[in-house]
Amino acid sequence: MEWTTCDYLVVIVNYRTPQRTIDCLEELSSEVSKIPNTCVVVVDNDSQDQSCELISSHIAERGWPWAFALQAPKNGGYAYGNNYAIRQALASDSPPDYFHLLNPDTEVREDAMVILRDFLEERPNVGIAGGCFENPDGSLWRIAFRFPSILSEIDRGLKLGVVTKLLSDHIVPKEMSDQIEQVDWLPGASMLVRRAVFETAGLMDETYFLYYEETDFCLSAKRAGWECWYVPQSRVMHIAGDSTGVTSRDTKPKRAPQYLLDSRRRYFVKNYSIFYAAAADAMWIVCFALWRLRRKIQRKEDTDPPQLLWDSMRNSVFVKRRSTP
Repeated sequence: MEWTTCDYLVVIVNYRTPQRTIDCLEELSSEVSKIPNTCVVVVDNDSQDQSCELISSHIAERGWPWAFALQAPKNGGYAYGNNYAIRQALASDSPPDYFHLLNPDTEVREDAMVILRDFLEERPNVGIAGGCFENPDGSLWRIAFRFPSILSEIDRGLKLGVVTKLLSDHIVPKEMSDQIEQVDWLPGASMLVRRAVFETAGLMDETYFLYYEETDFCLSAKRAGWECWYVPQSRVMHIAGDSTGVTSRDTKPKRAPQYLLDSRRRYFVKNYSIFYAAAADAMWIVCFALWRLRRKIQRKEDTDPPQLLWDSMRNSVFVKRRSTP
């Protein structure tokens, strides 16, 4: 089987989580046969810890003809790792119809892939679909997202109930129900993309090292005329922040890494202009400073990433004009 010419291609980007990736493959082993001509390719982002060798060895031991491991020449980030496989597949004589981007710290549940594939098959105007996530304890994490904006930055900074209520239609995280719904963007941890989306909107922007790349990609897809839908019947267990610890839901956040700050700045500058980015930065910094003052006065628990206000100021467009890392 040639992975570049399969009909349904699952792409997993690994970076120093070989056992997570192997566990993910084990869960996929019972699902790949449900969609004819399905392949799974693991791209190791130059882990330098024998990840690729361990994963390749496990694939060989299990005798999986549908699974493949590739060694990328560098750790270029999430978009780079996905594009490393997608670009090769798109260049083949018979590229896949669908690309399923999947994190290594996930476990697909029964028929999760089939449900998303069937949803896109029945709706030619839909380019991207994703499902409902489960936490490791089995509870559901029903989440999708709106595109970030100046208004969402005001709410994110102030953390004030009355403001949150007034700006409820602009808050980035969107609590979902058990109903299918069109959304702005979905987590890249499990995202099914129609091939035509890459052909019309382009690949993911590799100047994002990590974070905001799927937001940017979904916005590009929308501007190219594609819809993005949340399909909760498709379920995937996801350990959020397993590799970075940045988005972990169970521990206090770590200090925001430089690549996250770079990605946020790039997203606003690239998609809306430097003037819009400046306004978003100003609103976020002022509102977050007010929240920090209120938190101290009211003696509320500090759950913010360390030094976030300072890091936000020094990484704003007022200090750093360049939008690329």
